[in-house]
Amino acid sequence: MEIALKRNQSFRLPIDLIERLKLLAKRQNRSLNNYVETLLLDAAYHEPNAETIAAMREAESGALRQEKPLDLSSIEAMEKSMGL
Repeated sequence: MEIALKRNQSFRLPIDLIERLKLLAKRQNRSLNNYVETLLLDAAYHEPNAETIAAMREAESGALRQEKPLDLSSIEAMEKSMGL
């Protein structure tokens, strides 16, 4: 099994974002570092195929629900526009 080399890197993030990330990590019983690393790996390497992209656009448009499009400006805004 190959071991991935890692190094420390420092980032400046808004305090409210850090607190939100900590909360989400805790919900999954994960460390903040592991949670953020997983998010970054997904963002860096996950490329949806054409069918998935088309489905995402259809969902965002609201055509499936005949309602206004989803607000994707933030997680909270998206949840609100979904009625959650």
